[in-house]
This record gives sequence, structure tokens and C-alpha cells, in this order.
Amino acid sequence: MEEEKVVLVTGGSRGIGKEVAMKFAKEGYNVVTNYVSDKTDKEGLKKEFENNNVKALVLKADVSKTEDVENLVKQAIDTFGKIDVLVNNAGITRDNLLMRMPEEDFDKVIETNLKGTFLVTKAVTKYMMKKRQGSIINLSSVVGVAGNAGQSNYSASKAGIIGFTKSVAKELASRNIRANAVAPGFIETDMTDVLKEDVKEHIYNQIPLKRMGTAKEVAELIYFLGSDNSSYITGQVINIDGGMVM
Repeated sequence: MEEEKVVLVTGGSRGIGKEVAMKFAKEGYNVVTNYVSDKTDKEGLKKEFENNNVKALVLKADVSKTEDVENLVKQAIDTFGKIDVLVNNAGITRDNLLMRMPEEDFDKVIETNLKGTFLVTKAVTKYMMKKRQGSIINLSSVVGVAGNAGQSNYSASKAGIIGFTKSVAKELASRNIRANAVAPGFIETDMTDVLKEDVKEHIYNQIPLKRMGTAKEVAELIYFLGSDNSSYITGQVINIDGGMVM
């Protein structure tokens, strides 16, 4: 019988992260994920993953805090013995024009998005290196490639993730650990659902495929990068944006 695989998806309680965790669960992976809001239905979320005949571990953890991250990874290893795939998805926004942006909003976005990716990757690769295998997928964004007015903090964090991913890919390749980044464009989420039609129309005009992407489409790409089907791909940034940034 083939050994069960394990995926750790940060920020897997909703949105793209939940879709990604669910995709891996449907493919037979045991799932580890974290949440930060006390409003999260931890048991309901765990049950959703386990409905796919896999095991799930759902823990409260802030990826910007070393102690939380080390506890999350330790519990994952204690429960499942390994982590085959890491998806660094947890992220926040605090949008504002540069001249109006409070310093704490810049710091918080960098701490969660970029430092969080560093902390989780560092904690997980210790175990991947022992196994001499693993795949890391980091969530960047097209704004990390092209920039965006009003998002200097978010763009900086996502550009940082690209540089981080490429460095990690070079460091860990000799241990058979791959690292890639995924850069989504406009994706249908709770946040975009509430946009007015004229705003959506403006967005569509920037996208050659004339529509937003779906969380499911992002999850399919991430699953591919986590699987052995992408065994010769590392250090890459793959835009999934309908052609918005070329």
C-alpha cells in the first residue's frame, strides 16, 4: 500500500487556501492547516477535509510568530511523521497610498506575508531535508511582479516571496526539495463578489481572457506543483492571471 502523503497549507480556513487544502484532501493527502480568527469553525473545517477519507489537523497559529509556527509544525510531525508538500498561502492586505500608509500597516503585511513564509519554510524544511524530498509552493501575486498603486506593502511582500523562493530552490535542490511560486491575478473571492459591475468591467478590460480566475484553478496549479508530475520544475514563478501580466 502506498504511503499516505501529507500537505501543510497555511491559511487554509477560507478562500484560495481552503480550496487548495481541499484539492489535496480529494487527492488522498492528509491535511494540516492553521487559522487565526476565533470565529473559525475548527471542527467543521476538520470534518470537511476528513469527508474525503483522509485525516486532518486544524490548529490556531499566527505564521508571523516563531513560537506558533514551531508548534504548528511540531504537531504536524508528531501526528503524521512528515510533511511532503508545503503551501505558504497565509497572507493579509492593508491597502493604502504610500503617503497615507501607517508604518504599522507596512510592518504587519511584511511580517505575515514575507516573514511568515520564511518562518514556516525554515521549520518545515528541517524535516524535508531528513527525508531528502519535498515540494514547497509559495503564494506570490502578479502585483509582486508588476506592482500596484495603493499596495506598496503587499507588492513588496509578494516580490520578496519571489526572491525568497528562488534562493530556497537553489539551496535545497541538492536535497531533492523543490520550491516554486504561484502569482495569481484577479481571482473570484468574497472580496471581489461585492464589487460593482462597472468596477468588474474595468478589471476585465485589463485581462486578455476577459474574466477573473477561480480559486479552483489556482488550486489545480498548486496541486500540480506539489505532485511528482512537476518533478523537474523548481525556482519558477508561474502567473495564473488570464494573461494580465506577460
